[in-house]
Amino acid sequence: MPLYEYACQECMHRFDVRHSADEAPRLHCPVCDGPVRKVFHAAGIIFKGSGWYVTDSAQKTPAPADAPAKTETKPAADTPAAGAPAADASAAAAPAGE
Repeated sequence: MPLYEYACQECMHRFDVRHSADEAPRLHCPVCDGPVRKVFHAAGIIFKGSGWYVTDSAQKTPAPADAPAKTETKPAADTPAAGAPAADASAAAAPAGE
């Protein structure tokens, strides 16, 4: 059964009560018989490892929405690759009259 903390609104006395979630909450202080309220605390959860933070999966440099998309252009193949025979060179070496 869970442990709940209550605080008296009149004498500020704090006390713990163990009861199920289905049971009715305690409504009176055991010291002064005044009204009480339930005290809430942050959950004691610790997330360890990667994937729990925004920076783990975020892009390092986000692209602006209004900038044009970056495209790659390849240079024209004016010169033949090294080691490859040039088709133009053989045609230029042959005499034009034959």
